[in-house]
Amino acid sequence: MAVKYPLSQTTLAYGEAMARALLGVDALYRSESGDQDGLVVLNMDTSGRLEAEAFSSYEEAGVRFSELSDQAGRLPETDRRVYYRELCLSTLAFMTWQQNRLAFVDQLMGFLHVSARPADEGELEHIQEELHDLLGEMGYAGDLRTRCAAWEERNRVPGKSALDVLDEFLATAWDRANATLLPVPTAQSDRMRARGVSGVAYNARCDYLARTIEVNTDPVLTRPGLKHLAVREGYAGHYVQFKLREEYVARGLAPADNLLSLVNSASSCVVEGIADAAMEMMDWTRSDDDRVQALLNRYRAGIGTGAAWRLHALGWSVERTGAWLRRESLVGGEGWIQNRMAFMQAPARSVLIWSHWWGESVVRSAWRRVGAERRRDFLEFLYGRMHSIRSLREFS
Repeated sequence: MAVKYPLSQTTLAYGEAMARALLGVDALYRSESGDQDGLVVLNMDTSGRLEAEAFSSYEEAGVRFSELSDQAGRLPETDRRVYYRELCLSTLAFMTWQQNRLAFVDQLMGFLHVSARPADEGELEHIQEELHDLLGEMGYAGDLRTRCAAWEERNRVPGKSALDVLDEFLATAWDRANATLLPVPTAQSDRMRARGVSGVAYNARCDYLARTIEVNTDPVLTRPGLKHLAVREGYAGHYVQFKLREEYVARGLAPADNLLSLVNSASSCVVEGIADAAMEMMDWTRSDDDRVQALLNRYRAGIGTGAAWRLHALGWSVERTGAWLRRESLVGGEGWIQNRMAFMQAPARSVLIWSHWWGESVVRSAWRRVGAERRRDFLEFLYGRMHSIRSLREFS
């Protein structure tokens, strides 16, 4: 398909209605659940122009999203028809879940539109073999766990130095993102700054509105890992996604729902996939240490799904699941185990580990399929509008 901007006036108007309806469900969910992270975890409409549609119940909201789903099928752009239909299904599933009527396996299919199964064990074994061989070529000896421990210790960054190292990588990543992908439409003074946190249920988080990257200093941190976080949370990952989505809306090129980031949604896999695949898209995997880190990222995403599956689908206890994850993990130490366990125990976040497993492979595969002459068009398509796994495949 050809990438055309702006999107049609029909789609721009639809996106405005969608944004207001999503904010309405968010307001209803927050008031009923007490979960102040909400459905809309980031609202970049800081002016307050978008007013939430008022819903008195999930039943009323469900009728509205059924209408929006029907309307999506009549939008002019193929990829928008695909995306918005799946966004409606995700939101309907989210409301069903909030009313305690959606099992864990149905959440995976209903929220993220992915298969209800953990990462394939054969693929995880293949990653382990690749790691073992690569580390051997780098001079590390022993079994895989011994090699990974030696690699981690060699590259370890003390917690007190981690923020300085991350800021160093952020400065370089800014320049590289601008040179290799799309220009960031702002001055570097708008950049992200690193802040250390502890006892949280994540490795790192992009707080876009505060322009900070919160780094969990509890896990063992390494230079290659901090380089990955600079790209993932900053440039050309989450910060660049949010900045470009803001820019496209401000210029009247893309719909208002670009300003919202959602939990448990059709867009979750691609949002996380962009962040994790950005290192390859920027052609910044330059050393064997970077290659080890890339394999570890993929492996840890996979065993995260394995742990969450055991906890929620198979009914394992927290203690047994934690012991399994500890046995399977190769790096990160106890701090990584604890934050993964806390993440997957949060009811509204438990399926999101799958977005990391599916997202990177989907975005990376799409990037590799596109010829060099069309990559600029693809990047505008990727960053300039919201996507599900299936709508991303509409680019050809």
